[in-house]
Formats: sequence, C-alpha cells, structure tokens
Amino acid sequence: MKRLAILGSTGSIGLSTLDIVGRFPEKFRVVALAAGKNLTQLIEQIKSFQPLLVSLSQEEDAKRLRQELPDFEGDIVWGADGLLATATHEDADMVMAALVGAIGLPPTLAAIRAGKDVALANKEALVVSGELMTREAAQHDVRLLPVDSEHNAIFQALHGHKQERVKRIILTASGGPFLHRPAEDFQTIRIEEALQHPTWKMGNKITIDSATLMNKGLEVIEARWLFNLPPEQVSVIVHPQSIVHSLVEYVDGSVLAQLGIPDMRVPISYILAYPDRLPLTHLPQLNLAEAARLEFVEPDYDKFPCLGLAYTALERGGTCPAALNAANEVSVASFLSGRIAFTDIADINKQVLVAHAARPVKDLESVLEADGWARAQAKKIAGISEQTVAA
Repeated sequence: MKRLAILGSTGSIGLSTLDIVGRFPEKFRVVALAAGKNLTQLIEQIKSFQPLLVSLSQEEDAKRLRQELPDFEGDIVWGADGLLATATHEDADMVMAALVGAIGLPPTLAAIRAGKDVALANKEALVVSGELMTREAAQHDVRLLPVDSEHNAIFQALHGHKQERVKRIILTASGGPFLHRPAEDFQTIRIEEALQHPTWKMGNKITIDSATLMNKGLEVIEARWLFNLPPEQVSVIVHPQSIVHSLVEYVDGSVLAQLGIPDMRVPISYILAYPDRLPLTHLPQLNLAEAARLEFVEPDYDKFPCLGLAYTALERGGTCPAALNAANEVSVASFLSGRIAFTDIADINKQVLVAHAARPVKDLESVLEADGWARAQAKKIAGISEQTVAA
C-alpha cells in the first residue's frame, strides 16, 4: 500500500487525487493533507480519509477545525510550517505536490530532501527552481514523477527508449478560449470569458494561464528540467481537441504520442500506481470515431507573447524563470481582481523579465530573492500596492 501526503488537497488536482484514492482503498492510504482556506471541504476529506495530520493556511482556521472536529486525533498545523510538516510526514511514501504557484517550492524541496518520491503537479516548483530541484532529487535518489497531462504523456512515450535517440519532445496546447479571436479584440476580453476553457476544468489561475498560453510556456521550462533537454528540443503545437496530450519525435522519424480523454484523473492514476496502471472503468473511454477530427496548428507567438517570454527566460537562464513566474502570478491575480486588462498580463511579464538581472540558482534563498524582487516590480508597474494583490 502506498502512503500519500497531499499538498493542495482542496484544489482541482487534490480532489482528483482523492477521487482515485477513494476508488482504490486497498492500494492507497492518505496520511497527511494540506489545504488552503476551504475548511468545509477539508472537514469532509478528514471524515472520509482519516489522515494523521492536516494543515491549513491560517492559525484561526486550524483552531476552528479543532472545534468543528473535537474527536479528530490527528495533528492540526498551519502556515508555512504546516506545509513543511505535510510534505515531510514520516509515514508518507509519496507527496502529491499540487499547490498552485511558487508557494509550493519550499515544501516540495523539503519532501525531496526527506527522501519522498514527488508526484509533481505544481509546475512552478520546476519553473522557479528546476536546476535546484533536479540536483536535489538526484542527490537524495528521489523520483520526480510528472502529473501534468503533457509531461505525463512525454514520460509515457519515453518509457523504454534511450534519451540520446530523442530528436525533440512536442507539448500540445489547446490554444485556450481565444485561439480564433482576433488579436485586436484582446483588449476587451472579460474575466468570465477568459475563465471559459474549452476542454479542461481547472482552477482560475491555471485557466487564465491557458488563455494567455503562459501555462504552455511554464510547461516548456518544466519539460527542460524534467527530461534534461535543451530548450531547442522542446516544441509546442496547438491541438484544440486535447486528445493527443503530447508527443516524442525520435531520430529515425518515429513519433510516439499518448492519447486519452481530457481528464486529469488519468495521468494522476498513472503516477500514483507507477509503473502499474489502474482500471478506471468509471471514466468515459476515448472513442476516436467520435473524436473524428484531430487538428494541429503552429502557435501564434505574436498573439500569445507569453509563450515566447518563457523561451526567453530559459535562454537567459539562472533566476529569469523565477522572475517571470512571479511576475505572471501577480499579473494574473491583478487581472482576476479586475485591476488590469487581459493584454496587460503579457506586458507586465515582459517588463519584469527585461528588467531582471539573471543570477545563478545556487540555493533556495537565491530563488526566493528573485521571486520577491519580481513580485514587487510587477506590482509597481501595475500601480498596485502590496496590500491589494496576494503574493
């Protein structure tokens, strides 16, 4: 039986993970859960899975949880220390890293240093500090197993093949809700429009990232570190149907693809059970005849400049990806709060990246310093005070 700690249990990935766990109780046991502020949902999870430890963002919520569940015998913790306690729980074999944003970096790194295998759904951890993460994973003999559907597809297509025979990997992008919208209309895009993803159900932040294609840019950076490939061997193709989740092209011209329905429970189950597979009979099966048509088009870097910014950050190296990611978190939060226009997201990200002086990624402190600088710069450019945008 595999024992799991879940960082981000009330988010979309956390919920999908617990759905899989609940269907295979003979294979998995939840020992620790870290949520944000969704106390109601966490209480239901505690009742269903009886973890040994739970964590919340705020101390007052932790105290309220103890009042709500006086018979709960597990530990209740909170804040940054609570995340670290969840990630390093002594009974956990694997940590599902499903926090959104750079907040997931310290606990994910702590899990690695504690010798835990990491199911990586928090792409920012590798975007912000891929060099540090992969170095620590090798040092502690820990596996970084990709949960994102695209990286999970690459992981599957690489299985059993020599890396030196890989010509390139090809990440697929849905194109988001504005694939066919003229660029001159982007200035008028409303929040509710940007949150209408055509194929995936995700949290607000990642949905906006998909609309700007920054999500794909972050995945390019993540792929560079996960699969130890230079940026020129990581390509992107737009595939609106989200059926082909990604591809690997080999030196002989063969291209291997992983196909499936657009449901995150499929890649999650593969990573949880790896190298086994679970019978997900409750999910609809892929019907190619019904899918009928699969389209592929080159991404428009002019209309979606965030994708190009990610490649620029990779090429410049060092702390540039950390700075870009931090700027993007601030700009997306600002858009979602109605303070800036949709097109301002890319503009702010670009200004911060251009202004950032890249430094080597020596340790966690150097990454967090770049992160903090970029957040402050992004807020300054947007004319937003520290109190109005959550870091």
